[in-house]
Amino acid sequence: MIYFDNAATSYYKPEKMFDAVLFAMKNSGNAGRGIHSPSMSASNTVYDCRLKLSKLFSSNDIDTVVFTNNSTESLNIAIKGVLKPGDHVITTNLEHNAVLRPLYEMEELGVELTIIKCDKNGNINYNEIENKIKKNTKVIITTHGSNVIGNVLDIQKIGEISKKNNLIYIVDASQTAGVFEIDVKNMNIDILCFTGHKSLLGPQGTGGMIINNKIDIKPLKSGGTGIKTFDKKMPNELPTHLEAGTLNSHGIAGLSASIDYINEIGLNNIKNKEYNLMKYFYDNIKDIKCVKIYGDFETKERCAIVSLNILDYDSGKISDYLYDKYDIATRPKGHCAPLIHEFYRTKEQGMVRFSFCYENTYEEIDIAIKAIKQILE
Repeated sequence: MIYFDNAATSYYKPEKMFDAVLFAMKNSGNAGRGIHSPSMSASNTVYDCRLKLSKLFSSNDIDTVVFTNNSTESLNIAIKGVLKPGDHVITTNLEHNAVLRPLYEMEELGVELTIIKCDKNGNINYNEIENKIKKNTKVIITTHGSNVIGNVLDIQKIGEISKKNNLIYIVDASQTAGVFEIDVKNMNIDILCFTGHKSLLGPQGTGGMIINNKIDIKPLKSGGTGIKTFDKKMPNELPTHLEAGTLNSHGIAGLSASIDYINEIGLNNIKNKEYNLMKYFYDNIKDIKCVKIYGDFETKERCAIVSLNILDYDSGKISDYLYDKYDIATRPKGHCAPLIHEFYRTKEQGMVRFSFCYENTYEEIDIAIKAIKQILE
């Protein structure tokens, strides 16, 4: 199989990740729930991964690394834990439903929502973000990289706007963590949300958030934490304030090993190879008649994603054909990002998304290019 659906989840995982998960399953107890060796083994695994994540995102404080099951949980904690009725929040039409649906829920509770639209190339006007700030604006929340068209936002610039106006900036790094350098302090990111199973190459069911500043976040869940058992409320100290229940230490062990693998290769090496693979594919199909491609390909700051349509054929049928005939895995339809499809008027047709990773090859892409040409013939 040729796997070009890495924006949904990474398929090629490091061998050391599998080894780490298996070792943890055989040797780990419940992290933070005892001083016996199985519990301490799990606690050490969790601590080590917190440390690696804090270094990866330049947070310099491991206590502000909170583990969750995925980006969706992280974003729900951030959005529902910070916003209150009467607050105003600014976001974009590039967002995934992991951002949009919690915002719509908060809107029903009295939060005011402004959605900035992109231009025809999928780019956001940053001046428009600043112009929409009001007296009751509390939060700006944006994706770092679109999971549909691959455009990357200048989170440094948005972070500066947020800091200048004393706002909270929340970033969805689902598509970029593990490929792009992210410095939460220098970029003025207050809450960074990420998942472990995509470009971080970890197991599904892992993710987290980096909380850069002292922000009052109401826990999404409450329950056991291993400390302050007799308190009626969750402990105020991070990370336990937002980590109710048993952590997925087995998955965290795998994520920790995957971060080691990423550090061995280097973020820039991963980013450059993925970009070159994507650009090679794009350059060889962009001039084919009847193929429409979405997004901005004039910049090197973009995710390794190419979403396209062939004439007016249903994207699901094209994707199925690519898999049945050529054994190429892609993702069709709406990609859980409704507003960008509404913007491009592809709500019914969807798009066929090709998303590449470090382990893909030019030979695989040549097969995909040939497949598209043969479909048109």
